Amino acid sequence: MNSFSNVDRQEIDKFDRVGQLWWDPAGKMGMLHVINPLRCRFVADHARIDKARALDVGCGGGILAEALAKAGAQVTGIDLSQQTLKIARQHAAGSGLPIDYRLLTVEELAQREAGSYDIVTCMEMLEHVPEPAAVVDACTRLLKPGGQAFFSTINRNLKAWLFAIVGGEYVLRILPRGTHRYSRLVRPDELRAWAAASGLVFDGVASLMYNPLGRRFHVAYGREDVNYMACFTRTRG
Repeated sequence: MNSFSNVDRQEIDKFDRVGQLWWDPAGKMGMLHVINPLRCRFVADHARIDKARALDVGCGGGILAEALAKAGAQVTGIDLSQQTLKIARQHAAGSGLPIDYRLLTVEELAQREAGSYDIVTCMEMLEHVPEPAAVVDACTRLLKPGGQAFFSTINRNLKAWLFAIVGGEYVLRILPRGTHRYSRLVRPDELRAWAAASGLVFDGVASLMYNPLGRRFHVAYGREDVNYMACFTRTRG
């Protein structure tokens, strides 16, 4: 580990405990399987995935990493949950996908492989670290000039608290209780400011809109709602 540790051990322990649930579409992580095609579509709408060198930061059990690999990318996935990475490696091997999974921080990888990736994805991870701006900066340094970064996270406002935390975790139970802390949610203006300070140019935003009656999501482009995704391009070396 380097001298700066942007890690919350309680968050890692939380994901270690649910490691076995990543690939159960009917389990507590099942909603990730529902939204993954929408996230992949957002990436594909802004970047060429085929033959790209892609990094998935906070890859979890590999749901997005595997989708990117199936779309033709050369994929590296990093995470700090040992149990989760074990599940990710097992599932990728069973699917015949040569994904390079590593146990290390994005800051450590940026020191080793700066300017190496065409695409960096960081989905549902910023709200789980003490210093999200440092993650955005490390993701930027990992990109080649012209490379693109994709972040998804949850807005910090009253609607997000009601829908994502109270509704999602306690009423509808589409996420495990305690998944999110309100104080760590990220407003879109904060994300854009961190990205700009790191040398990223904003390309576009979209939100995942949930219909509780049909239990389905759809993508609303140009909208910054509760669960939103943003794309940025690195313009300087």
